Amino acid sequence: MTNFHTPLEAFLHWEKTSPDKVFLRQPIGGKFQSLNFKESGNQIRRIARAIINKGLAPKSNIALLSKNCDFWVLADLAIMMSGHVSVPIYPTLNDKSIKPIIEHSDCKLLLIGKLDNYESQKNAFGSMPKISVEKYGIHETETWESLIDLNEPLENIDLPEPKNLATIIYTSGTTGHPKGVMHSHENFINGARNLINTLTTLPAHPKYFSYLPLSHIAERIGLEMGAIYTGGSMTFSESLDSFASNLEATQPDLFFAVPRIYSKFQEKILEGLPQSKLNILLQIPILNNILKNKIKGKLGLSKAKYVASGAAPLSVSIMLWYKKLGITIIQAYGMTEDCIISHCNLPNENKIGTVGKFTVGATAKLSDIGEICVKNDCLMLGYYKDPEETAKAFDDTGYLKTGDLGEYDHDGYLTITGRAKDQFKTDKGKYISPAPMELALSKNIDIEQVCIVGMGIPQPIMLVIPSEIAKKKSKNELSESLLQSILEINPTLEKHEKIEKAIVMKEDWTVENGLMTPTLKIKRSHVEKIHRPMYRSWFDAQERVLFE
Repeated sequence: MTNFHTPLEAFLHWEKTSPDKVFLRQPIGGKFQSLNFKESGNQIRRIARAIINKGLAPKSNIALLSKNCDFWVLADLAIMMSGHVSVPIYPTLNDKSIKPIIEHSDCKLLLIGKLDNYESQKNAFGSMPKISVEKYGIHETETWESLIDLNEPLENIDLPEPKNLATIIYTSGTTGHPKGVMHSHENFINGARNLINTLTTLPAHPKYFSYLPLSHIAERIGLEMGAIYTGGSMTFSESLDSFASNLEATQPDLFFAVPRIYSKFQEKILEGLPQSKLNILLQIPILNNILKNKIKGKLGLSKAKYVASGAAPLSVSIMLWYKKLGITIIQAYGMTEDCIISHCNLPNENKIGTVGKFTVGATAKLSDIGEICVKNDCLMLGYYKDPEETAKAFDDTGYLKTGDLGEYDHDGYLTITGRAKDQFKTDKGKYISPAPMELALSKNIDIEQVCIVGMGIPQPIMLVIPSEIAKKKSKNELSESLLQSILEINPTLEKHEKIEKAIVMKEDWTVENGLMTPTLKIKRSHVEKIHRPMYRSWFDAQERVLFE
């Protein structure tokens, strides 16, 4: 494969050598609209000229606000082509969350695409110049479509220097304020190359299905840059309602999800086919394969060479459950700061419960306290306008300090054992690492999300968001299920770790209410802030399972 130096160079290669190959597939009104590399290049070149004509200072920061869609990728490449820096904004954030990012990043222009509620966001941008996309229903002074009509395609393109800043990605922030992670063009192309060289059985021009936020590094490197690097195609989901049918119609070569997606898939399968019946069918030789293939096809995974999970731990029980259906889920591990190039299992080298071995191009070590430290050729340039935090992020040998704690086994597989900052003390003065306990509890299909807490009380308690299956059960049935989980896990724990009781939350934790990050990780500090005043009264109550 050609040795590209920047993502833009890779795109221009495919535009020239494979102009008619489909690049982007966008469903609108239930029908797919496709853009090949030539058509995509035509739009990118015209918008790049329009941006250049605005006379912004070289390497200005440009905000990009949109859900995943064809526009997102076209806009990203147009920003690169015009010589500027992209600042992606999570499309679910409200104006109060967006405003500090816009102010901190000094953005000079906003590109607006597909959104659910722009009205709740627009105040964050004030009088900043804006370009919106008519086909997605947002009409600002200038629209993408009108600028395409008004501008000729840019012909003489100055490729960016590989080491120049390409993007500032504001981290989702499970703790503290988001920080702007700076990545170069070289980082992105190196990250894509390393990932492709790790996933060696992908076909030459892979099919990708993009639905997790492109404003997050995993989707950006794994899918967008993967498609640009390989000349692959990206298909998008039109809506939450059409997600399943869009995925089924795509049958991608690689599928990446966060743990919650796999739990939702499992719930959906068990709704139509209860576990007892599924167990019987899987024991019948001929029906066994027919059923597995049908489920794979229905999920959209019939052609997937890699079915991957990341961003948070996936329980061993769920991975084993899928394995019985002939679906091997591989866990991977990485961060915004290291372009996700860190560790990964592979289908033929998959140690369930670990996050695998080094990916191509990465190496790692454990610090004296067991913190995972990573080095590769795509580490961040630093945090935008924050030299102090940048200095803290690296050790004296240039390794990135992840903040995660881990252990390697004798075969080189890494197990994440927790996050240093998540540890808390009970009032007995004993430290507790909640992550392994939460992972063990998540095998109960009645538990959608769980957060182990216990600051200021003698023993930890578990805060539970019930799954859709659990919400259909009576309080007694759900109480018995949660109590059973406590009785199963407690014998495996140290005395000071044993869980005293479960509290069922009355409200889900969501991105919208600020209790989850856009990548569906629990914001532990926010959950604690709301519920900590209740810990003592919950602990002192007679019941082992309480309902908020």
